[in-house]
Amino acid sequence: MPGTRKLGKPTDQRMAMLRQQVTDFLDTGKMETTVTRCKEIAPLAEKMITLGKKNTLASRRSALSFITREDVVTKVFSETAPGYSERSGGYTRITRTGPRRGDGAECAVLELV
Repeated sequence: MPGTRKLGKPTDQRMAMLRQQVTDFLDTGKMETTVTRCKEIAPLAEKMITLGKKNTLASRRSALSFITREDVVTKVFSETAPGYSERSGGYTRITRTGPRRGDGAECAVLELV
């Protein structure tokens, strides 16, 4: 786990939520959520893209153990990761968008660079 933020959930629920959000983020390439969740999702997504750049059977299996949908793994390995072959890291960008109207939580947009 990249950070020590508990996000108000027990470990199993937190990991399930992060796995799902990373899967959705890699599928769409963009996600709007709170700043703290963005800071937790970004390193996990970057690790999956790095595995996609290696493109070995072991890295694909490692990605399949974290990403919840097989079609997203295929997309990462065939489309997303080859686009970052020249780049050695920093595949994501967090842009703050201001407080949410309902509860005032600081929101941000996480996107692929």
